[in-house]
Amino acid sequence: MRVGVFLPNWVGDVVMATPALRAMRQLVGDGGRLIGIMRPYVAEVLAGTTWLDEQILYDKPANPFAVASHDTYRSLHAARLDRVILLTNSIRTAWMAWRSGAPERYGYRGQGRSVLLTHSFDQAIAHDGGALATIDGYRQLAEAAGCEQTSPRMELATTEADEKAADAVWNKHALPDSQRVIVLNSGGAYGAAKQWPAEYFAELARRIVNTGQYYVLINCGPAEREIARGIAAMANGPRVVTLADEQQLPVGLTKACLRRARLLVTTDSGPRFFGIAFGRPVVTLFGPTDPIRTETHYERETCLSLAMDCQPCMARTCPLGHHRCMRDLSVDTVYDAVSQKLRAGAANDAA
Repeated sequence: MRVGVFLPNWVGDVVMATPALRAMRQLVGDGGRLIGIMRPYVAEVLAGTTWLDEQILYDKPANPFAVASHDTYRSLHAARLDRVILLTNSIRTAWMAWRSGAPERYGYRGQGRSVLLTHSFDQAIAHDGGALATIDGYRQLAEAAGCEQTSPRMELATTEADEKAADAVWNKHALPDSQRVIVLNSGGAYGAAKQWPAEYFAELARRIVNTGQYYVLINCGPAEREIARGIAAMANGPRVVTLADEQQLPVGLTKACLRRARLLVTTDSGPRFFGIAFGRPVVTLFGPTDPIRTETHYERETCLSLAMDCQPCMARTCPLGHHRCMRDLSVDTVYDAVSQKLRAGAANDAA
């Protein structure tokens, strides 16, 4: 069997799709082929994992009236897919699946997609009638396409190049081994509304390093360098360092840094899911996004939200102009959660 899977476009969603990928790998078995169809940056997230036998990378074509490029269609035809599973919900990818020639096409209804699918399903809901977590929606769709049930455990891997890049960061900043580095992640591609104030992150970093036990590494992506530099400058201590001045900031570097971290404090953004996939304790700060939709079923995660009447608004910037969902989430509250995680980790180490 040759199965193609259209992977999500958001980094965090890709990680939440890994339980479904694990199930699909079992479905095709040793004699089959699992082909991932994805945006190029998605391949960086999955680098080092072994579920996919092939990858078809696509981006938006230069022609604004085209759904995909001719090269993409040729690759899809050449893959000779027997079955396609769409973890995306766009009409674009449904059209690409139909054009692939695969006789079986599985996905959720919506946006007129049903006519392009051979097996379409209503968006799943939770047992209580509420919204189903994204990770569970992916798992249910995989099961509907013939996969066995699988746990919600997310997984990632790093490559040798990723680890060498992280080694260089550790050497450059004289960071210690034995998981004494706590990573703070302030950004997110979704928008400014997700961000906890930089001065709060700086104060949190100061409190962490003032214990004398830990160092703090400020993670950032290419668009978040100035925020990360500002946090490190405000924290103003030799034990608080940042990735902001690295020449290259590939996804693999973030993965490798989080894999060796003691703990991660993060907004609801892609690195949150990296930390979980590598089994790190995680404290996640929620503002405009919905903790229910991004539920991870991960026991070592603490989710902090003020549960204000205006949450979750899902807006990229605060529509009310005050951003209280994040500004009123105090440093004291977050530091208490961090301290509890560190004490729990110390107790486990002692045991």
